[in-house]
Amino acid sequence: MPADPAEVRADEVARQIADEGRDLVRSGDAEGWTDFVRRRLSGEYPVDDYGFDPELTDRVLLALARPLYRSWFRVETTGLENVPGESAALVVANHSGTIAIDSIMAQLALHDEHPAHRHLRMLGANLVFQTPFLGEIARKAGHTLACHPDAERLLAAGEVVGVWPEGFKGIGKPFSQRYKLQRFGRGGFVAAALKTGAPIIPTAIVGAEEIYPMIANAKTLARILGLPYFPITPTFPWFGPLGMVPLPSKWLIHFGEPISTAHFPEGAADDPMIVFNLTDQVREQIQQSLYRLLVRRPSAFG
Repeated sequence: MPADPAEVRADEVARQIADEGRDLVRSGDAEGWTDFVRRRLSGEYPVDDYGFDPELTDRVLLALARPLYRSWFRVETTGLENVPGESAALVVANHSGTIAIDSIMAQLALHDEHPAHRHLRMLGANLVFQTPFLGEIARKAGHTLACHPDAERLLAAGEVVGVWPEGFKGIGKPFSQRYKLQRFGRGGFVAAALKTGAPIIPTAIVGAEEIYPMIANAKTLARILGLPYFPITPTFPWFGPLGMVPLPSKWLIHFGEPISTAHFPEGAADDPMIVFNLTDQVREQIQQSLYRLLVRRPSAFG
């Protein structure tokens, strides 16, 4: 009797988690790992103004998510040549999946697959940083609040900044609306790119929509818990903690051709029509990329 593909994949992920754990211990040899632990205990490790801890991110945080990227979702990434190796860029992507795993997979794609191993500095919602433990981890991984000053400072410093303009409207939309972009808001990300001259990289992510298919929203419970939505999926809450395991969908991530902002006149960021038109152009490019990726993907779980 042939083995169940889901069980085989789960075994692969378990093996990779074990391998990553061994790599953590081996990385930089035993002495290097001992130094890493010593620096953690003594507090003698560098962080920037946002709390970004690159050593912890490289050695631990990304290592924990890597088995999902490689073996569970089997992410294929294209268009990395469109992301600069040293200078600033603004990655703008669609948002989906009930839980924002798509942002972590995009971070891994740039760190692991890009020749320059760029760190994606993501802009997150207030809820992320107000949540105990999660907010601290997000800061350690290099992320900050989705606000104009932080976005402009990061871009001015030459960082690759990531933004998901759909916000909770994107990750909390029903499965029936999958791969249909929601409203992009007021275009604050475009204004930040215009002020700093950073190119905008429209990025399409296929696969996240299927990990937790949201069939209903328990709005009353969401209000009680202070959440933007409370998802009901085919597996959650019916199967308890097991229902929180994401389904092993096939992922494709494409970093599209850059949209230059350098040719716009000074003060363009304060012109509502320029901001609106550029925001609409980015949104349309992402939507078209999603359609192309969906045609290319053989099946949701293939």
